[in-house]
Amino acid sequence: MARRDNTSVAKKATPPKLVPRPKTAGKRAARVAKLIKLLDEMYPNPKIPLLHRNVWELLVATILSAQCTDKRVNEVTPGLFAKYPTITDFANANQAELGKDIRSTGFFNNKSKSLIGAARKILADFGGEVPKTMEQLLTVPGAARKTANVVLGGYYGIPAGVVVDTHVQRLSRRLDLTKQTNPVKIEQDLMKIIPKDKWIAFPLQLIFHGRALCIARKPRCVDCKLDSLCYAKDKFLG
Repeated sequence: MARRDNTSVAKKATPPKLVPRPKTAGKRAARVAKLIKLLDEMYPNPKIPLLHRNVWELLVATILSAQCTDKRVNEVTPGLFAKYPTITDFANANQAELGKDIRSTGFFNNKSKSLIGAARKILADFGGEVPKTMEQLLTVPGAARKTANVVLGGYYGIPAGVVVDTHVQRLSRRLDLTKQTNPVKIEQDLMKIIPKDKWIAFPLQLIFHGRALCIARKPRCVDCKLDSLCYAKDKFLG
């Protein structure tokens, strides 16, 4: 009796050279629309992964997340907010002691200085309320465009721009949405091609996708719904 062969041909991702590249503005726009649709299917209603109970706590967590994983920040902030429950507590904090409290997030000297400075600035100039405009937020110590976009979009629901972190930077280039390497220029490119009503969700979806499948080395392209639209040179076919 012949043996049954239960082996099957392993599934492989589409080679980059077989993925059509859009040649016109219309086709490029159609490709972006498809990317957005697929990301919506994979990551519907994405939420900011930083734990927070109010906008001040989100600002603090976002400042701490610079050069640090969200997981680590989320391990630090519960105890931090228990010790410093209000913005006034941060404003009156001893910088050396606060630095020790956030040491595991890295760059703790600069971050402790920024947190105290941010608290004092918001209390002095904005009545203790985290501002709701990009222009005002950029005057707060520790709040560059990425931080401001996280706060404005993630808490206030204001699409002032597009968050560009390391995942968004890497995936935007990999998906040929930009040729730039500077985060500000990448944001400008994304704002031109991503509909404004997607400015808040889109970068979060790229962040989750960058963690789940589109990792830096040997991305899991065979499991990715974007496979047929992606012609990145570093695709891992599986």
